[in-house]
Amino acid sequence: MSANIRSLKYLLGWLIAGTRGGPTRAKIIETLKETPQNANQLATALNLDYKTIRHHLSVLEKNRIITSVGDKYGATYFLSQVMEENYALFEEILNKMWKK
Repeated sequence: MSANIRSLKYLLGWLIAGTRGGPTRAKIIETLKETPQNANQLATALNLDYKTIRHHLSVLEKNRIITSVGDKYGATYFLSQVMEENYALFEEILNKMWKK
């Protein structure tokens, strides 16, 4: 396993399994895998507060798990290229997390 993939695995482990907001971030990642959406669409789809979604989107974007196109409130979010290429790592973390 290369150093970049290993560091991504640790980062995803921390963001998803190691923090209180991990399950919400996991739902956001899974939803964006299906189709890019804006914050309002995600809030509606996941039945969560808009501000909560914005917070998690910010965390995911700062960590380069997702990326956005457009201005602040009209931004559309989608998985980063690195996340798309390594989506199996995310699924592996989810599988381990739910088996506990």
